[in-house]
Amino acid sequence: MEKKVVLITGGSSGIGKSIGIYLSEKGYKVYGTTRNLKNHSDFNAFELIQLQVKSPESAKSAVEEVTSKEGRLDVLINNAGVGITGPIEETPHEEILNVFDTNFHGPIHMMKAVLPQMRRQGGGLIINTTSIAGYMGLPFRGYYSASKGALGLITEALRMETKKFGVSITNIAPGDFATNIAAGRYHAPVTSGSAYEQEYGRTLSLINEHVNTGADPQQVAKMVYRVIQKKNPRVHYLVGAFMQKLSIVLKKILPGKVYERLLLNHYKL
Repeated sequence: MEKKVVLITGGSSGIGKSIGIYLSEKGYKVYGTTRNLKNHSDFNAFELIQLQVKSPESAKSAVEEVTSKEGRLDVLINNAGVGITGPIEETPHEEILNVFDTNFHGPIHMMKAVLPQMRRQGGGLIINTTSIAGYMGLPFRGYYSASKGALGLITEALRMETKKFGVSITNIAPGDFATNIAAGRYHAPVTSGSAYEQEYGRTLSLINEHVNTGADPQQVAKMVYRVIQKKNPRVHYLVGAFMQKLSIVLKKILPGKVYERLLLNHYKL
């Protein structure tokens, strides 16, 4: 049976790399992307190609590179993303634009680039990696939550628009996993004398602690593999610790102010 061809954005590290290695071991032909190939000259887990996900032209070029080599592209995994923390009021607007360009517009560029190919070949699968944080507005993570939440809604809409083409679109929302996202994350400085100084400082320490003690990203890779095997994937999948997944259930069933109080207590605000 012909190998399925998979393209993973942000495949050189973290969750994307774990997914790529796992799928390669399962017999898939995997391509990953990175912003700069020169930085990964010794990377040999699977083939890397260059992509600036914020550029529609780069997205189109990456898809064309894969399809020119393989003749098809069966699975697109929109994994590339950046983190951002800071008070809503104090976060520079250029950083807000950057996180949306990467986490929201980037996957849209990729989906626009790959959909014509998937229609021509009679089907395909797109997996958008969002976040459990995208289901709720978290203090000092509001812009990150908003960018991932927006991608989740686009997934729902586009899934219905493309159903007749045999294209399946789904969303996998991870919780906290041990990756290098904190190293590349923008965080507004904890400014002395700021109205948010103490609360933001405590919250930033808590966020970093969660990332540093996060679970093995191979859990996400295994979830991706299970989703690829499904004939009719669900709209949304969650992967993470029990309490992280429970937080979404609680938001659905609890009164808004009660749920807000739980978050305030968790972040000690």
